[in-house]
Amino acid sequence: MSLPEALSERTLSRLLAATGLSPSSHLDLTGPMSPAPVGALRVFRPAGAPAQPAVVEKVVAVSLVVPPIGLDSHMIFAFTRPESAVPHFTLDSVASSEYHAMHLDLIPRAELAVHLEYLDVCFLPLTEPLEAVWKVDGVSPAAIGPRQRAMMSPWMVVCRATEDAFEKLGTTVEVYLDHWFSLVEKGVPDPDGTDLAARDTANRANLFSPEVDPVWHQVTRLLGPEQSDLVRGELLA
Repeated sequence: MSLPEALSERTLSRLLAATGLSPSSHLDLTGPMSPAPVGALRVFRPAGAPAQPAVVEKVVAVSLVVPPIGLDSHMIFAFTRPESAVPHFTLDSVASSEYHAMHLDLIPRAELAVHLEYLDVCFLPLTEPLEAVWKVDGVSPAAIGPRQRAMMSPWMVVCRATEDAFEKLGTTVEVYLDHWFSLVEKGVPDPDGTDLAARDTANRANLFSPEVDPVWHQVTRLLGPEQSDLVRGELLA
């Protein structure tokens, strides 16, 4: 098992253990060049009908592994329910033929600039771990434009790393995940005046738009438009 896959599976296991979510669907992903699977789309949801809706609505895990082109990518999104202000959690761990890479963040559910208490509770505790990332030897910033950054948080970790550095970043993932667990458990300040569900729908539409994130063009070339749309649809819904 590669380093990105191992990190992704450890993180997914912790997510499922903490939230109690169960497998809902599993789809093998194939490409137009080969009938053999090149990855998988897995979705996890709350089991049964709880008395009160769970804070975490679902977890989506997408893996794409194609050795001939040096692709080894594992993405996790843990989505909180539409009316919740608790940020979404995301981890994308990748290995290519040239480097390892990581995208780690808690995605805001409200505008941070006008909800200071929300910002302080949800994100300020991540400042020290974020700063520590850039002190790890072998870590460098990944190329991502300001348009994409606007969809995420200022505490986003988006970097390239050597193999040794990538292993060390596992600790950062645990710190971010532990903090997110605490937000899910304790709740967050109410961002007054925010239509949480409408904002989330709009933000996800931009976040997963091929016009904003060019990686979706690569995914479409690999999987074909039908399966690429299936993956995007699960992230949008």
